[in-house]
Amino acid sequence: MLDCPNPPPVTVVVDPCDDVVHTRAALASHAPQHGRLTVHPTPGTDAAIALAYDVLAALGKPVPLTGYRPLDAGPAWSIAAAWILATPITHLTLLRAHLLTPHRFRALLTLRRRTGVRLILVCHHRAMRAFLERELRQVEHSIGEACALLPEAEPTTLQRKTPQAERPLANRWISLPALTTLKALDDAAGPCRCAAPMAADRDFFPPVMPPVTQTEVAWRLHHATAHPHLAAELATAAFTAASTTQLNTVHVRDLGPDASTITLHDHGLRRGCMTHSVPAWASPLLRAAALLWHLTAGSSGPLFSDPLGSEGLPSLTAFAEDCKLRPPQPPRPKPRRGRRGTAPSAKGTEKTIWPVCTAHFGLSWARDEPDLMQGCPYPPPHTRKTIERRKKGWLPPDYGLRELRHLR
Repeated sequence: MLDCPNPPPVTVVVDPCDDVVHTRAALASHAPQHGRLTVHPTPGTDAAIALAYDVLAALGKPVPLTGYRPLDAGPAWSIAAAWILATPITHLTLLRAHLLTPHRFRALLTLRRRTGVRLILVCHHRAMRAFLERELRQVEHSIGEACALLPEAEPTTLQRKTPQAERPLANRWISLPALTTLKALDDAAGPCRCAAPMAADRDFFPPVMPPVTQTEVAWRLHHATAHPHLAAELATAAFTAASTTQLNTVHVRDLGPDASTITLHDHGLRRGCMTHSVPAWASPLLRAAALLWHLTAGSSGPLFSDPLGSEGLPSLTAFAEDCKLRPPQPPRPKPRRGRRGTAPSAKGTEKTIWPVCTAHFGLSWARDEPDLMQGCPYPPPHTRKTIERRKKGWLPPDYGLRELRHLR
């Protein structure tokens, strides 16, 4: 299990007059992308799980957590530690620290020891509680005045809260060709420990997402769930075009150093075992999934499963639909013209179609399978030869149909 032997000293900021200027300065310093997290505890509660939810909410994760016992605070603190380690968080500032209870303060110290984060406690009171002074004697700490450590925020800093530029793809369905091959016909085999070559060496090139799509997909996966394994699994499917069978073969050991590569296994059913480079937008998600295993249960389990034993979580396809991510859908039928003077009928919610595509299978039996695409377009070319043919205009738009497979 991960543990920081020499965490940074705890900093206690004393604000005896509870000056709003210092509170604003602490809130203005909240910038997770730059490593600084400011947590404003939920008033009226002293439960440790509520404080863990406050930390997750400051990280941008939806709370409360689902899949665990309602009053069990352990999973929430472990998941918060995994996200802090996977993202560039180095400072955690807690407001209203003078209201801390012993069990909440010990939970914060455990989080500090697990992650090595620099803990800053802001006490809006003339004197700290007796237990807090007693606990602080056992850890390295320093005490300072708010006037020196939390100066008045500059007007430009306060004005940063203006609405940010809108995301071009916000609230829109995104069709990812890589998800066309997500559903599979076969079952997962036993674990594999092979040294798989890179995907390019096997002449396999998953569909590439435009930068604006990558940014939007990463934003949705970070904010759609607090469970790292769910976000990491869907992210891997999006940049590898893997099936659920291949995703189920990935163990923690298959993730390379610094989450730069990931190895997928399929025992020769498709293109063979191969290693994919992890794009920068997906690396924190995969790191968080692996770190949760290192924090709680070691490093030998399936990467895309929850070591904390959550129950009742959505399936991968249901989670993708919650994120408004799906494979390209069949073309919509042309709307019928209504009678003169009649109002057009309201459009109902269309159900997402998840096809079963055998385009990446390498065995002969896959060619005899019935067409289960349900009208969805086949994935784009995935080999160097077919990609070059596509660039030269040699491949028809319906590439991937069974009668055209001899062109690959």
